[in-house]
Amino acid sequence: MDRATREFAERHFRGLQGRLPSGVCSTPERADFIEKPDSLSYADFFKGYLLPNLPCVFSSAFTEGWGSRRHWVTPSGKPNFDFLLQKYGDMVVPVANCGVQEYNSNPKEHMPLRDYISYWKEYIQENYSSPRGCLYLKDWHLCRDSSAEDVYTLPVYFSSDWLNEYWDTLNVDDYRFIYMGPAGTWSPFHADIFRSFSWSVNICGRKKWLLFPPGQEEALRDCHGSLPYDVTSPSLLDTRLYPMHMCCKPPLEIIQEAGEMVFVPSGWHHQVHNLEDTISINHNWVNGCNLAAMWRFLQQELRAVQQEIHEWRDTMPDWHHHCQVIMKSCSGINYEEFYHFLKIITERRLLTLAEKVDMRKMESASGAGPGPQQAAFDISRIAEVLALMTANPDFQRVDTSAFSLQPSDLLRQLEEAVSASVSL
Repeated sequence: MDRATREFAERHFRGLQGRLPSGVCSTPERADFIEKPDSLSYADFFKGYLLPNLPCVFSSAFTEGWGSRRHWVTPSGKPNFDFLLQKYGDMVVPVANCGVQEYNSNPKEHMPLRDYISYWKEYIQENYSSPRGCLYLKDWHLCRDSSAEDVYTLPVYFSSDWLNEYWDTLNVDDYRFIYMGPAGTWSPFHADIFRSFSWSVNICGRKKWLLFPPGQEEALRDCHGSLPYDVTSPSLLDTRLYPMHMCCKPPLEIIQEAGEMVFVPSGWHHQVHNLEDTISINHNWVNGCNLAAMWRFLQQELRAVQQEIHEWRDTMPDWHHHCQVIMKSCSGINYEEFYHFLKIITERRLLTLAEKVDMRKMESASGAGPGPQQAAFDISRIAEVLALMTANPDFQRVDTSAFSLQPSDLLRQLEEAVSASVSL
């Protein structure tokens, strides 16, 4: 990020004045298709897609050098089962049954990859049918369990990735996933975790994406207030069950070909269908552009928990603490974890500025990656969100006595760094 891009981003957020854009976002007619890698700089992507929160598709030219596109795919463009078995056959993977609805998702089991590939081969031989159902390998943390060397290279556009930076620091988890499945496997209607961004590359095969911009999903709620499991179901035409469906505009539809990369913006609900036997690599990620959206999402999650156990508020000791415990078990994070997330990212950005590190590991070969101006932008975004957080009554009830750095002290450091970075 250069100085002009940083100034552009800061003007954008000053214009919002701490609020999300009001109303329902309109659905674009199409997603931009970026053909050539040298036609889009990091600054172009940041200003054209990250800040306005708009989807786009990158051509297969952006991923043609990836090892997975060489080794995981046969010359005919199909999954290379022999290579996958030899390389990863004994690894245990999560597998979802697409034919069974469990709330708004699918039940999962775990099995060795070799057993899943055996199923997949039989499924193809039986004309894409099996008494075991339609099974989809989803959310496999290959990069956490094995080296990603010669699998893929993180595109520079997505290199400001706080979620995986944070979890890599703790060395306990990540938000990098492999998906594999035959034609007909699919992911039900959802928005990505923590209102994160996501990117997805088809190593082989084709996907159909149905995307709804933020706010459009409200017209898809049923008479009980629940979102649909499948937005292609004929039941959505029942106006008694889905009274607002007629107000919902058609989704943005994207057909993603082999090698192509889809950027899914924050808060866009979507449903994804594999049109062929498909393998994809996917990341969820958060940075300064959608940090406020993540904070708003966490507040919504806590309110939902509080409403669920409201009747015990006056009789349950430490009711607010129990709400935080339940929130973490349901959402994977609570206010304490979110604070530590902000603290770790802050410490790393302050170190970057103090030592004038140029973050070369995050830059592209041309030096057009995030860079130190990104670090300055990051701390300004964290400072704004942390100020909102420390003023929040529910966060004020969190016991911070054991924190290594008190929130007020962290906020003061951030504010000082923001002031000092003006001349950067």
